[in-house]
Amino acid sequence: MKPVSGILTESVIDHSFSVKRLEDDVPYSGSFVRLNYHHILMVESGRGVLTVDGHSFDIAGQKIFLLSKGQICKFENHSDVFGYRLSFGDCFWERVPSSASNCKAVLFNNAAANQQLLPDQTERDEFLSLFKILLAEYKTESYTNQMDVLAAYLKIIMIKLANIKIVKEETFNSQDYIIYRKFMELLSSQYHSLHAVNDYSEILNITPRRLSELCKRCSNKSAKEIINGQIIAEARRLLQFSSYTVKEIAYQFHFGTSEQFSHFFKKNTEISPANYRSNFIHIGV
Repeated sequence: MKPVSGILTESVIDHSFSVKRLEDDVPYSGSFVRLNYHHILMVESGRGVLTVDGHSFDIAGQKIFLLSKGQICKFENHSDVFGYRLSFGDCFWERVPSSASNCKAVLFNNAAANQQLLPDQTERDEFLSLFKILLAEYKTESYTNQMDVLAAYLKIIMIKLANIKIVKEETFNSQDYIIYRKFMELLSSQYHSLHAVNDYSEILNITPRRLSELCKRCSNKSAKEIINGQIIAEARRLLQFSSYTVKEIAYQFHFGTSEQFSHFFKKNTEISPANYRSNFIHIGV
């Protein structure tokens, strides 16, 4: 991505994994930061605003934020946050047993849909206990296979997070959810070039109608809405935080012309790409 001045790049994290108390080290505070790692923020209390890819979230009460690699984040000035921040890279995730791989795909591949989770009191207490143990383990003097132990805790947390998402949604059969997770994983790597529902349904060996129906049950959005949402989220990010021209962005998403891309963008956002970028620059970052 061509950089824009004022956007910082996240610093390298040793071993691609860390756990910290938020109040000891409030991340991306005061400046926009492009994430190189995935983050789980367990907020115990606080006040202020967290901005992610142009969307603002109030910091109030106990909640969990999921931030994906590549997103642009900032805690607004004067934000006070108490809780935990867990950060991990894709290379560290490879240590996690494969049985949890679909959890990461569902939670982080479509980050905008899972940006904020609201666990109930029992779930909050359980997560706080897990993060407390994980932080203590992380601070323990290094020993053989310590990273594998940390990866095991990460697996538990990810599975628990995925279960929050499942419980909060309508009941659906497990086979549908397996297909939905495969669709989300496929979408994360193919959305630049594959824009039609039937492109994905053919790969998954199901009908477009069934894919749309199970997506609706699992996420309250049709397959087309999910695909378009992924494209629009990335397009907004490029318009806001890169110097690519509209024509270059259209090319990245395999649109035949910049006009086709502009029509698609305006249809989904009610504003043209050029005006969207102009408005964002006018507001300022």
